[in-house]
Amino acid sequence: MKFIAELKDNDHVLGHYLCKFKQSLKTRAGKTYYSLKLQDKTGVIDAKVWELTKDIQDFNEGDMIKIDATALLYQGEMQIKIHKLRRSLEGEYVISDYIPTTERNVDEMYGKLVKLVNSVENLYIKTLLENILIKNEDRAAALKTHSAAKAMHHSYMGGLLEHILSVAEICEFMCSRYKYINRDLLLAGALLHDIGKIYELSPMPINEYTDDGQMLGHIIIGVEMAAVETMKIEGFPHQLASLIKHLIISHHGEFEFGSPKLPCTAEAILLHYADNMDAKLKTFEEFIDKDATQGPWVGYQKALARHIRKSDF
Repeated sequence: MKFIAELKDNDHVLGHYLCKFKQSLKTRAGKTYYSLKLQDKTGVIDAKVWELTKDIQDFNEGDMIKIDATALLYQGEMQIKIHKLRRSLEGEYVISDYIPTTERNVDEMYGKLVKLVNSVENLYIKTLLENILIKNEDRAAALKTHSAAKAMHHSYMGGLLEHILSVAEICEFMCSRYKYINRDLLLAGALLHDIGKIYELSPMPINEYTDDGQMLGHIIIGVEMAAVETMKIEGFPHQLASLIKHLIISHHGEFEFGSPKLPCTAEAILLHYADNMDAKLKTFEEFIDKDATQGPWVGYQKALARHIRKSDF
């Protein structure tokens, strides 16, 4: 079997893949076909079933399927044209080949997150972080396994924890370099800014938007979570709760990027740039990792609206 990242134009594709998405559509001539998204641990690829013959057996979204197909370059992107398809049988595949996973040790990352929580001096903030990130075992387990995105940066198992920890460490490094930064408040925002993604995205390997993800989004979900949890803590100052919620609300930085409010505190603007930096640089890493072309240029990347070059010379 060839992994998705290894596929080249006109390759014969024979192997097992996770059917992440299935849609039945019609051509302009009224002919039914399937549009699919297939996944393995190296990525996701569009696939089409143009001929619904007896060689295309019954299957559903979320199934592991075995395909006989051809890889084709279409409008600059790799795509798979499927000739034969059936459900995979138990024992025919190793599930770890189909779930992209962080390269870092999840338990070590979570230990670092707990250490950051324990370093917080403000008792109200520390209690809030403990209740959300540590004492709720289901939420802690989800944090360790969730991705941080459907298709962009950190879109793999453990990606959410990796991203949250990275942003918190950037904020920890930067906060002492500027006046008017409250370290405890900034860490609260860094550790909670994307916590709503646990409920915005379904668990791996499907990693699709939930109903709440589609209708509310992780910013609103995260703010609601913070509101509920601060109300459970006796005497939690209203102004402090508002400052924390503002960090979550404004971390995308701009209205066009989904922030209901622009950052209006020093902590909020620092959090926004730390979040944006980690997301952008991880996107660069992932594009370069997947690149198989010769030379320093990776090519034009729509997600970043620019050509990307490796810094080798």
